[in-house]
Amino acid sequence: MSQNIEIEFKNMLTKAEYERILLSFNIGEKHIFTQENLYFDTPDFALKKAESALRIRKKGTDYVMTLKQPREIGLLETNQKLTYEETSEAINDGRLPSGQIKQLIEENNIPFANIEYFGSLMTNRAEISYENGLLVLDHSIYLEHEDYEMEYEVDDYQEGLKNFHALLNRFKIPGRQTENKVRRFYNQKYKQTKTNYQ
Repeated sequence: MSQNIEIEFKNMLTKAEYERILLSFNIGEKHIFTQENLYFDTPDFALKKAESALRIRKKGTDYVMTLKQPREIGLLETNQKLTYEETSEAINDGRLPSGQIKQLIEENNIPFANIEYFGSLMTNRAEISYENGLLVLDHSIYLEHEDYEMEYEVDDYQEGLKNFHALLNRFKIPGRQTENKVRRFYNQKYKQTKTNYQ
């Protein structure tokens, strides 16, 4: 189990912008890896309402359950390693493993037993060190939709903000209001649900 404060800046990209940045940093196919995020919430979106998110990330043969909770600056991330069996139970039987994440969720008066699997988001990701931070370029595919995004993870908010704006200016990319992946996933799920009921 580990905890850390995540400070990151995000901006949605067009496919052309995404490809231009890959080219500029000499990022080829061999630098891109795939990871899968499995999202969970209660049927009435109690975690989402609490500005929180719960996911299990599958990267190679590793499985990590992460709870993200809001903080004044950034997000508090609590990570718990899972086995394949625990992950399989969470997806197929709706049984999530006990531990500190369960405790943190129940402290917010959200019944852990009510949490269920919502679906998965696949990301093709490239990561490079950039100006005292980590620059991440993502191509995500979920619920018959795909998008492109740039993230910049830093330790220092002010320095990170300055470097991020400079990077956008360098590539002549407009700043765009960008929601995190779990919100984009849920928005797409809402759209599909609405369409199905019309």
